[in-house]
Amino acid sequence: MTKVKTHKGIAKRFKLTGSGKKAKHRSANRGHILGKKSGKRKRQLRNSGIVCGASAKMIAEALRPAGR
Repeated sequence: MTKVKTHKGIAKRFKLTGSGKKAKHRSANRGHILGKKSGKRKRQLRNSGIVCGASAKMIAEALRPAGR
């Protein structure tokens, strides 16, 4: 039987919270062309977004190999 592996594409983009029920993700529009964006907008984009519900469950399963 082959090893159950972590989905590396999801691992690069999401991080589970302490409870393991929600996933955090980085805000979009924060990579480049920041000169034209206002300070307020860039400040608000610093915070992580939270994924809850069915999507978070799918992400959690992909990040935990072998159902741990």
